[in-house]
Amino acid sequence: MQHWISWLSTAGIVYGILCAIFYFGQDYFFFRPERLPHWFKYDYPFPFTEMHFDMEDGGVVNALHFRVPNSKGVVFYIKGNSRSIKGWGKFAKDFIGKGYDFFILDYRGFGKSSGRRTEEILYSDLQQVYKWLSSQYSEEHIVLYGRSLGSGLAARIASWNNPALLLLDCPYYSFLYNSRRYGFFLPLRWLLRYQIRTDRFIKKVQCPIHILHGSRDRLFPIRQSEMLVALAPDNITLHRIEGAGHNNLPDFPEYHELLYDLLHEEVREVAAA
Repeated sequence: MQHWISWLSTAGIVYGILCAIFYFGQDYFFFRPERLPHWFKYDYPFPFTEMHFDMEDGGVVNALHFRVPNSKGVVFYIKGNSRSIKGWGKFAKDFIGKGYDFFILDYRGFGKSSGRRTEEILYSDLQQVYKWLSSQYSEEHIVLYGRSLGSGLAARIASWNNPALLLLDCPYYSFLYNSRRYGFFLPLRWLLRYQIRTDRFIKKVQCPIHILHGSRDRLFPIRQSEMLVALAPDNITLHRIEGAGHNNLPDFPEYHELLYDLLHEEVREVAAA
């Protein structure tokens, strides 16, 4: 009997340590930032402006704004969880080549952005920047694009505003749902500091939603996109890209064909209205 009590006590201590590691280390698990010195100079083969947004709590958000002559609108690209906009800026070519301006920012703790980062702060920063964008472009010319981690954040911002279009690139059903795939033995509902409930936000989005997802995505399997479609089937269209994984959609011609068609269809509809 004493042996069992000792074993259970040890197991309880180990389990408690695992919970503590997850709770205090989840920022490391979920975010893989690349930090840049303030003097770093971005370099791209197309015109852009570097911007800094000062937040009320003292945080600073660094961003890049790429422009093309006679643009059809702007794509607000909400990126994934790794690196900085130094690397992500290369995706501007996928949109400026289709006649759109391109806007991308770094979350706090990434690149030149600074300040405390929480789920609510992520939403607040993105909303403040969206409001600035809506002062530069009418909302019917703003496209929200959420990539991977950014898909849930983009859905949150779209649910608060009225952009022309919401594009989700390899999204997840919710942070809680996806985390349970790996940490099913942990009390995640109480430990997770980032819930990011895409499943809740997406039902409140009024604009058309298009999801682009690879059939071989292992990080966020396409099943999660199918579950999102089921929440609002009249407003969400899923585009399955056969053979694509999580990080290589731009390697497939179908991705660029879809992107061109979706962006230009939206322009045609706005012009007709």
